[in-house]
Amino acid sequence: MNKFNIILVTAHDIKLARNLAKAALETKLAACANIIPHVESHYWWDEKIENESEVLIFFKTSEKNIPELERTICDLHTYDTPEFITVPMTAGNHRYLNWLSENMK
Repeated sequence: MNKFNIILVTAHDIKLARNLAKAALETKLAACANIIPHVESHYWWDEKIENESEVLIFFKTSEKNIPELERTICDLHTYDTPEFITVPMTAGNHRYLNWLSENMK
């Protein structure tokens, strides 16, 4: 069985988040993208603490698709340093995991 991951990506607005999700789904690099329209992000940038309203995207993908998905996200993203964090799925509903497999390349 495939090893799956959840990829976390933030975007500055819903339009970019939707474009990133569409690109990942159309290329079958992810089977699902969940968009959470408002998160408040606090972080260090240029040696000072910043805060912004952002959109959070959860991509569900296979381990083998991660490098290509990362390239796709970075190529389309407007941030200089886009967030791209992988979280391994250690377990899940068997039917859901099969569905993931069937809906990715």
